Amino acid sequence: PLPPAALVLLHVQDARQASSLRANQTKATVSELVQGGIVTADMTDQERSDLAKELGYEKIGKPLPDDVTLAQVIGSLPKELNHTKAWWGVVRTLVAMAGCLYLISVSPWYLLPFAWLLAGTAFTGVRESYACAIGHDAGHRAFHKNNLVEDIVGTIMFAPLIYPFEPWRIKHNHHHAHTNKLVEDTAWHPVMPSDVENWSGWKKSMYKFVLGSPLKCFASIGHWAIWHFDLNKYSEKQKPRVVVSLAAVFGFMAIAFPALIYYTGIAGWAKYWLMPWIGYHFWMSTFTVVHHTAPHIPFKEAGEWDAAKAQLGGTVHCNYPGWVEWLCHDISWHVPHHVNSKIPWYNLRAATNSLRENWGE
Repeated sequence: PLPPAALVLLHVQDARQASSLRANQTKATVSELVQGGIVTADMTDQERSDLAKELGYEKIGKPLPDDVTLAQVIGSLPKELNHTKAWWGVVRTLVAMAGCLYLISVSPWYLLPFAWLLAGTAFTGVRESYACAIGHDAGHRAFHKNNLVEDIVGTIMFAPLIYPFEPWRIKHNHHHAHTNKLVEDTAWHPVMPSDVENWSGWKKSMYKFVLGSPLKCFASIGHWAIWHFDLNKYSEKQKPRVVVSLAAVFGFMAIAFPALIYYTGIAGWAKYWLMPWIGYHFWMSTFTVVHHTAPHIPFKEAGEWDAAKAQLGGTVHCNYPGWVEWLCHDISWHVPHHVNSKIPWYNLRAATNSLRENWGE
């Protein structure tokens, strides 16, 4: 089998390198993304190697053949649901979070940025198999055989992030079902020229300022606010469960925030919650943009969209420092997660190796 374009190896040494890489990738125009990307089946190995070097990647594979189906790819992956490993992920995340909060409490002011970054990374572990290996896996029904257990665990693990679990589950699963499909995908959708023409001057300037600066690394805050609290974005059937999730989040805020402010003051609230929360959104923004936008990966219209090519060829594998991968439960091993979102965090490495063995590198 031919190696798909998705299994690109991107080595990110630190957050600044990731930001620099995304800046370089903005050289690709919207028309390139819409018209099919810049990797074609007739490109030679040397041409793809040169392109990968130019764009900052270690490798870009060939496009997936037209006759390969998503079911074929999923069928080649390992299947395992291990409750012991799943609950170990919960324990590991909670211990990491507690340790980071303790580190914040004893750090002198000049070490607080490091402690906040570490805590933000641990908080990302809270929402992953891709933020609580746990809340994220629960949302994909990959944490436990009992859906009620998954809903409870997901709701609890998301609450400190002020992330309502059910709205996130609905919209995130929609992203998985329509990855890199124009109009439908809800994650880092390209801004279309036809839309920009209808924007006011201030809106154009705001988008250019945010997405053309390091603030792009915190853009998930906007996504969080826009997509997860508006009941009008959900069907009547979905609304009751959405309301329960919103109640859980607001209940956490009503209890935890006043208590934290009472004992530590507003400064303590910012120190122990706000700054780690911002660190969490740095990782969520960075992970998502690195995984789902690249000059050689196209967004397709519905009539041209292919599930196998989108899931296997529309996601980027990225190598982060070991401590980031450990705290975030290997979410950077992201390609198999899109091929089959029910793969739990502890199987992502084995699933990636399986894809490489069966479908090329």
